[in-house]
Amino acid sequence: MVPLTSKNKVKHLQFLLILIFLQLFISCNQERSSNAETAIQDSNELIQLKVAGYDLDRLKGIISGKVTIEGCEVEFHKIGIGDANTAAFSGAGTYDITEIGLHPFMLAYANNEFRDYTLIPVFPIRTFRHKSIFVHSEKGINKPEDLKGRKIGTPGYSSTSLTWIRGLLQDEYGVSPEDIQWVLSNKDSSADAAGKISAEEQVVPNGINVTMGTAGKDESDLLLSGEVDALFHAAEPKAFIQGNPLVKRLFSDSKKTEQEYFEQTGIFPIMHAIAIKTELIEKYPWLPKAVFEAYSKAKSQHYAELMKIGWAYSSLPWFAQEFDETKKIMGENYWPYGIEANRKTLETLFRYSYEQGLSNKQLTIEDLFEKSTLNIEEIY
Repeated sequence: MVPLTSKNKVKHLQFLLILIFLQLFISCNQERSSNAETAIQDSNELIQLKVAGYDLDRLKGIISGKVTIEGCEVEFHKIGIGDANTAAFSGAGTYDITEIGLHPFMLAYANNEFRDYTLIPVFPIRTFRHKSIFVHSEKGINKPEDLKGRKIGTPGYSSTSLTWIRGLLQDEYGVSPEDIQWVLSNKDSSADAAGKISAEEQVVPNGINVTMGTAGKDESDLLLSGEVDALFHAAEPKAFIQGNPLVKRLFSDSKKTEQEYFEQTGIFPIMHAIAIKTELIEKYPWLPKAVFEAYSKAKSQHYAELMKIGWAYSSLPWFAQEFDETKKIMGENYWPYGIEANRKTLETLFRYSYEQGLSNKQLTIEDLFEKSTLNIEEIY
């Protein structure tokens, strides 16, 4: 054996270092290769999503599975809005994607720092609210201005519906929330369909004249008993549905009134939006766009069915004429998704909430909606 000189020792050490470096390099490459294969494998696996909302015609494609959310497998749960709100705001996080009351979400975000879910500009339920003002037929209330000084019953003061009603009454007729004596019922005659009213729908601001109605009476009972003079309610109250002559709509031709309102303002009031768990968006940044596109596609398919043979699936005898009239007034895509098509409507509700003392700040679209969907548009 030849003894190692100092020079040979250095060369030997260099050789060993090279071998160690090569081994580390090979190991790193193998690990990268393994990680890449795992990523590819994961990308081919469908994300399992629990989706909640009403069983709506414009969502039929998603509910049936004919329209898919790209990269996802959907389990759809039919649920009322009150229960959907509570499931989201309580922290339970029961659903990955959920229909949600727009104004309750606004209040949770602005007042309670709620960030568990983020909105995308899909609006499954919207409706004009002139039809939602009901009056006692013997109380002499014949026009909006007659509501001043009256007792108005409602089961949910800060619901989206009530916020819209108060806003349009002030903007269009000069009737402010402070002009009214508010009576809150502790029961809701529409609870079976809408679910239990969430806490975010029962917020009452300072400076409002408000009392509680008689325990055990719903809003319909309060009106019939004369405890209130009128009702503001998202759904038709029980007494109205039953045809009680003591209950009537304030606007007898609410359809005409609402059409004129749209022609003057361009506003089609939004009630509900779609929310996605924020942690899912952070994990899958592509998800909001995929969800938007699926909901838009389902709606487009519904439009196509309405145009082809919609009259056959409706029990309304003049359905075809109604459909044509709606498109003539509101356009072919009369139920639009996306920000720009709904900017004025959204900003009007933001203003109403702040002016009515409900939201602690005047919210913006950028506050509430996922940034990757701010510029997305439907193609028609």
